Amino acid sequence: MVAEESRSHTGACGVGGAFRRGRGARVLPCRMARRRLALIASMLASIPFLALTWRRYRMLAQLSERIDDVLHGERSLDFSTMAEGELAILGSELDKMVMRLNLTADELAREKQALADALADISHQIKTPLTSLSITTELVRKHLAEVPECAEDLERMRRIEQLEIRVEHLVATLLKLARLDAGTIRLACDRVLVGDVVGAAVQPLAVALDIADVVLRTDVADGCSFCGDLAWTAEALGNIVKNCMEHTPAGGTVRITAWEDALACRIRVTDTGPGIAEKDLPHIFERFYRGACDDEAGSAVNPAGVGIGLSLAQSLITAQGGTLTAKNARDDTGRVCGAQFDIAFFRAIV
Repeated sequence: MVAEESRSHTGACGVGGAFRRGRGARVLPCRMARRRLALIASMLASIPFLALTWRRYRMLAQLSERIDDVLHGERSLDFSTMAEGELAILGSELDKMVMRLNLTADELAREKQALADALADISHQIKTPLTSLSITTELVRKHLAEVPECAEDLERMRRIEQLEIRVEHLVATLLKLARLDAGTIRLACDRVLVGDVVGAAVQPLAVALDIADVVLRTDVADGCSFCGDLAWTAEALGNIVKNCMEHTPAGGTVRITAWEDALACRIRVTDTGPGIAEKDLPHIFERFYRGACDDEAGSAVNPAGVGIGLSLAQSLITAQGGTLTAKNARDDTGRVCGAQFDIAFFRAIV
């Protein structure tokens, strides 16, 4: 009897367990199906967000490209094609900014051109009477030379001629600067040998160097060259050498050294003068700037520079993609032993 009840209970439990296992087997696929549906629904719900994000990134990329065009000189830009929204507002503001920058650039260009034209007109107007004055002065000096009693007046006439030379040089330099500022000078970009530049630069100064009793030494590496304009580079180098000559005492030396390295073609001009005052170094390339030594020398009638030659030299070298810097040369003990000017024409491909 007990055995029968036990078998009966065991049979009932077996049936119940089988029922629970069958129901669990049916519930598991349902749960997996619900999870798949939830995942699909979340993916479908994220599609609009992803599309909007992609669209915003694409619009930002377009804005970035247009701003890059502005930075590279493009002026005819239009941001009005942007759709409505926050980015459209940003594009509109960028459009206004670009238009304002273009207007400002045009105004600056007109002012620059007007200044260059004014300098050119003034220089031309001064050049004509200077030519007549020079001829008249020469005739008067020759007449005074024939009269022994007019030796003092003859010396005055020579000083007047020196001043005329100074003013003529100033007028010629102003004309060159005006042309540079106006962008009317077309600089060549040919392979130029530094030896040819040095020769063309120092040839007009040979007599002046001899009179000043200043020795010129050159040390140019064979084949040293750069891409630029021979004539205008010689003009710039000549102005630097002239400045060094004027600040070198009799018996001194002006040295030109040139070499090439992996980065650039380099030209260095040094002298054995007193060097450049520390307070003058930041202003050495400013137009019409004269240091303390120049002001002292300017008390006498001296046809030396008027503080514009170095400015012209820097403008000419910078226009060719080069650099011009100035500092004091020092010996092994750190003592100033002269001025030093460094020119560098960097290679296009390093």
